[in-house]
Amino acid sequence: MGKAIGITENLEKYINNLSLKLNPIQQEIINHNDTLGDVKRMQVAISQCHFLHLIIKTSNIKNVLEIGTFTGLSALSIALALPDDGKLIALDKDEGTNKVALDFFKKANQDNKIKTIVKPALDSLEELKNSKFDMVFIDADKMNYKEYYERSLKLVDKGGLIIVDNVLWHGEVADEDNLDKFTINIREFNKHVSQDDRVEQIIVPLGDGMTVCRVL
Repeated sequence: MGKAIGITENLEKYINNLSLKLNPIQQEIINHNDTLGDVKRMQVAISQCHFLHLIIKTSNIKNVLEIGTFTGLSALSIALALPDDGKLIALDKDEGTNKVALDFFKKANQDNKIKTIVKPALDSLEELKNSKFDMVFIDADKMNYKEYYERSLKLVDKGGLIIVDNVLWHGEVADEDNLDKFTINIREFNKHVSQDDRVEQIIVPLGDGMTVCRVL
């Protein structure tokens, strides 16, 4: 059996150089986030941007819900992949980063596809409970992951996708001696999804780990 290789920073650069090319505004968001210090960790990896792009294209996805937007890199990546009549609703509670994201969406001429809602995501999800989406992307506060996932299942029909970021949590989920509350929460969330017969799922080791669920 082939063994997976560790992705060094140098190898990651090599992969990115030979993969899809970023839209100039995607690169602007990355450059902006580089100025933010440690909080940049909230940004998705470039490989994840490309993954979202391809999965939206190949699955003919038109309506997407994003839970957790930060400065807009994942949302813009999604919008760029959507067809002209595609729609994305992006949820985040931070007014400051939402304003930054909106400026980038407008600059990329994708603001017509994206609606942002600025309030706690659980409140927004309650208001959206009668909506339907082809895909939900979850990348928000980790302690509410299970609740976001359960509510997302009600918003996605059979064959739809739920994609969840940060499920490998810097590799710490595999260390049973790590009892940090966030690590424990992600570990328990991963177990919950793995035992859920309502979906078929796989963990993809891109960025900080993504679980891709197809609703059965």
